[in-house]
Amino acid sequence: MIASPSPLPALDRRAVALLLAATLTTMANAAISPALPGLEARFAEHPHAALLTRFLVPAPSVAVVLIAGWAGLLADRLGKRALLLAGVLLFALAGSLGMVLNSLEAILASRLALGVAVALIMTAQTALIADYFDGAARSRLLGLQISARNLGGLVSITLAGVLALMSPMHAFAIHGVALLILPILWTAITEPKRPHVAQTTSTEDHESTQGLGVGLWAMAALQMLTTICFFTMPTQVPFFVASHGIENTAIIGAVMGALTLAGTLAATRYGALKPRLGHARLFMLGYGLMGAGMATLALAPGLTVIFVGATLVGLGFATVSPNFNEIALRSAPASRRGQAAGVMTTSVFLGQIISPFLTLPLVRSTGYSGTFATLATVLVLAALTALIFHSMQKPQTREV
Repeated sequence: MIASPSPLPALDRRAVALLLAATLTTMANAAISPALPGLEARFAEHPHAALLTRFLVPAPSVAVVLIAGWAGLLADRLGKRALLLAGVLLFALAGSLGMVLNSLEAILASRLALGVAVALIMTAQTALIADYFDGAARSRLLGLQISARNLGGLVSITLAGVLALMSPMHAFAIHGVALLILPILWTAITEPKRPHVAQTTSTEDHESTQGLGVGLWAMAALQMLTTICFFTMPTQVPFFVASHGIENTAIIGAVMGALTLAGTLAATRYGALKPRLGHARLFMLGYGLMGAGMATLALAPGLTVIFVGATLVGLGFATVSPNFNEIALRSAPASRRGQAAGVMTTSVFLGQIISPFLTLPLVRSTGYSGTFATLATVLVLAALTALIFHSMQKPQTREV
């Protein structure tokens, strides 16, 4: 392993390159959200325009679910540097291709290819962070990675909203920014030396026969439910804003930007809040904020209140999100933490895939206000479920 003793990994050119790559991952799903109403109008004659248009946002998640597991094998066989560079190049090509495609089916196919790129980038990037850095430097860089992803989403959503003012097809051009990052990765990233395979200990043999733990599956299910609720924001809120007579895509992008910026700020406070509040109280706080945000959206009379609701949802989601992996990985044996991380990653993307299929019928039957009110109720119940789960586990595992 090539370790770095630097306490400030953001000053390391490898760290800067990897953080730039991290900005692409959120962009893949959310960047075209401001253009969704325009895309639906452009393909209005398509019999399934409403569903397919909304599904363009989580479509990359389908490919990630199918490809992420194999991407790890490719990293070992082809090298992490090659995988990362290939992923970034594919990201730029597949993401930008939507500008020139003339059917929803073709655009959907390009979005699936974009998901393959995301799977390659996320797998290689995480592996390279572990190879290059250890100790405090690695922890700091992993924290910065979360902020980089949110900031990438914020900037891309805002710029895509401006581009969509000219044409909804122009929003796809934002993915071309990956071409600017590619030369930086080419010069900064080197292939790490492969570590020697250690002999498996008897303890590890024993752990490998154990299950992943009830706690992990509970957190995976809760995380998927949370993602289903949260993903209503990029898939339905643009249409919700438009239903208030606001068709300016820059304003729609600003609403989504407020959501992402709130999440960026909240994520930076997790390290300080966790020792003081613990997992249960963070769940209660986060789900309380998300529920309040959804309730605010349900009652929103205009744009100002919509901004408030989106901000509350963003704050709440970023507050609960770091809890999932921490609790889940604690529940799994040390020798199976890779599998545990895979389960948690899959739960996120499955939630993104399922979300439009559940929320679109809900919108059609109850309207936007009814949908947001329903989600607010679900989030309150999720908070109670999390508290009960924590109370049951507390005698065996104390929070630190």
